[in-house]
Amino acid sequence: MIEDTIAAISTPMGTGGIGIVRISGKDAISIVNNIFQSKTKKDLLKVKSHTIHYGHIIDKDKKSIIDEVLVMVMRAPNTYTKEDVIEINCHGGIISVRKVLEQVLKMGARMAEPGEFTKRAFLNGRIDLSQAEAVIDVITAKTDVSLNTAINQLNGNLSLKINEIRNTLLEIMAHIEASIDYPEYDIEELNYDTLKNNIENIKNKINLLIETTSSGKIIKEGVKTVIVGKPNVGKSSLLNALLREQRAIVTDIPGTTRDVLEEYINISGIPFKIIDTAGIRETEDVVEQIGVKRSKEWLEVADLIILILDISTPLTKEDIYIMDLIQNKKTIVILNKTDLESVIDKEEIYDRFSKDKIIEMSAKNIEDVERLENILKDMFIKGKITMNDSTIITNIRHKEALIKADSSLKNVLESINMGMPEDCLSIDLMNAYKYLGEITGESVEEDLINKIFSQFCLGK
Repeated sequence: MIEDTIAAISTPMGTGGIGIVRISGKDAISIVNNIFQSKTKKDLLKVKSHTIHYGHIIDKDKKSIIDEVLVMVMRAPNTYTKEDVIEINCHGGIISVRKVLEQVLKMGARMAEPGEFTKRAFLNGRIDLSQAEAVIDVITAKTDVSLNTAINQLNGNLSLKINEIRNTLLEIMAHIEASIDYPEYDIEELNYDTLKNNIENIKNKINLLIETTSSGKIIKEGVKTVIVGKPNVGKSSLLNALLREQRAIVTDIPGTTRDVLEEYINISGIPFKIIDTAGIRETEDVVEQIGVKRSKEWLEVADLIILILDISTPLTKEDIYIMDLIQNKKTIVILNKTDLESVIDKEEIYDRFSKDKIIEMSAKNIEDVERLENILKDMFIKGKITMNDSTIITNIRHKEALIKADSSLKNVLESINMGMPEDCLSIDLMNAYKYLGEITGESVEEDLINKIFSQFCLGK
């Protein structure tokens, strides 16, 4: 299949200024040349690489014009896939782009599988597997920080660190093997103290990368933040205040929010996935019951829970029930509506939650909302996040490979401490080398490669 010429629409379907059909493979240029009619009678097979040409895509059977286009010709190997690549820029309507693709397929190209363009870039050696995965992260980035993290990985910063560690391991293994296989030669032996120091240095580098994974998960996926409370305490008002827009309907009628609302907000580069839930209470309303059930389900998977209590009303059995539900979870308690007279039993609340996690505020006061945002940021990442000179692990697959490599090196250190012969160290050293290679794709199974690229969109 790698020999096929593939094609797909690379822009989102819908009305837009431009739609792009991408073609890659050995027959890409000849296929498009058959359906492209240049205003100046140009032959695409003879034009220079990385040039753009104006004309029309035609239906050869009907001898009619499909669309007015610009065709970009890019010859191997200096392309995204390291193959010949054509990009047809047509008008962005649904029909025009689809009809252009149909003509390309009719001329002999086949429909690309999800992520197949990037898969070919990997298989042809232009990028490694970690860089290929970064392509998805660039596309799905929700903040400047998450974009910078993805670009950092796409540029090969993670690959560089991994390859440096692997090369050090390779040198150690080669030295051990040479001293075992060629005892007649005067090869300097690695004494166990030196070997132990080298392994510990490698472990330290791996552990530094592993330590970034908690921040990496937050940067990539966001903090799942569930706003919870009984009806009419101000949950939707807080969501609207954080978004700086009227996203949720707000009324004085309890039970207005009957389903879960999800929105992303950006606080100092950290994406927070804010989930506004239905008020938790006993109700006979079937629809509201479903909303309450979903609210409870979100509490089980939340990274952070924001409990809102109405400071202007006494604590109710619903308030107590919710406080019991979220006991021992990462929680901020907001005593809302400070613009009204306070009658709530604060002592009961302070007995249950630490003082630094309780905020008295009004969702109507922008200064109070900004104070809450600073608290949210500080709860997850201390200090300013900079991506200029650091590598952060955002991929769970990379984390698992690093943990396995670290475990193998731990076994090496234990063998050294037990005085085991050098040849007994080679298996664990090789395992560490292999696990690290899974990150860059040097030692990874085909099934895993297919699974990774199946997550991509068509045309990428």
